[in-house]
Amino acid sequence: MSCGTGSRPGSSPRVRARPKFLETLPPPPQALPTFAQEIAPPDLSPWLTDHCGIPGVVHHEATRPGPHVVLTALVHGNEFAGAIVLDRLLREQVRPACGRLSLVFANLEAFARFTPDNPVASRFVEEDMNRVWNRQILSSPRHSVELDRARAIQPVIETADILMDLHSMLWPGAPLILAGATESGRRLSTMIGDPSLVVSDHGHQAGPRLIDYERFSDPASPYAACLLEAGAHWAAHTVETTDSAVRALLRHCGLLTAEAEPPATPCHQLVVTDIVTAQTPCFRFVRPFQGGEVIRRRGTLLAQDGPDEIRTPYPDCMLVMPNLRPGRGQTAVRLARTLSERPQATERIGRQPV
Repeated sequence: MSCGTGSRPGSSPRVRARPKFLETLPPPPQALPTFAQEIAPPDLSPWLTDHCGIPGVVHHEATRPGPHVVLTALVHGNEFAGAIVLDRLLREQVRPACGRLSLVFANLEAFARFTPDNPVASRFVEEDMNRVWNRQILSSPRHSVELDRARAIQPVIETADILMDLHSMLWPGAPLILAGATESGRRLSTMIGDPSLVVSDHGHQAGPRLIDYERFSDPASPYAACLLEAGAHWAAHTVETTDSAVRALLRHCGLLTAEAEPPATPCHQLVVTDIVTAQTPCFRFVRPFQGGEVIRRRGTLLAQDGPDEIRTPYPDCMLVMPNLRPGRGQTAVRLARTLSERPQATERIGRQPV
């Protein structure tokens, strides 16, 4: 079963319309809503010293062989639900039963700038850290806070057999796991169980994500990565969704033992067919859609982007993480169709020595 994505011949969600004069004028800037903040940033000071040669990275090894599992949080500095979970694991002194476990607090400089008065401002310092992940970019002469930090943690990423990147969402939507474009990423994602929504995709036009790094995105690679989008940035339930997913991953990889594992959860698998990128600063949705919303009818108007109308290219089209305020060049929404709703096999990943 192929998980490849791409536009279908003769089909596109973008339709050129003849605009009225008033529609050609740039709209006034949209004000951000007030976001509820139920959680506070964790105190990460115990983990910022040089534990294994890289500040903000904590590494543990078991005596028994097994996979190297890497958990990354704070790739975006204002998404700290994942950091709360990693901090919880460290304070509980969780140790791998086999293999190796690395916990990475990625964009520490952005995280240090978080303020509840402007919670969206500390996503990054100079550039999005989740758009720099290929070897060509990392070996370039260019410098930024995020690029230099990515280079610092790159040795850990280069030795990961399995990676889960922990994120959350600014806009309302159902929790999901992004599997990337490989079969290994899809298989890993379906084994976690909750969230049960698994989306295969090719990432963003603006640059490669951590899960798109060559070590994981090469179809011939034995290594796998996935990205957890656990819910709203600062909601308490997002922390618990993250905690559940992380522990499920560690159990499936053999790094955590449990007397009885939860029953397998059937996954709803989707594949992204179209990535809608805002081409103008005038991009506007016709209403505030939520992630995971399914639009039943083909040709339904979703948004206006300057002279272009964005319409659903097929029936039962799922909207993946709509960005209700996209800047020009940013992903506005991904359109996905169902790949499978069948329960997945309980095959384990990472039990064998690597």
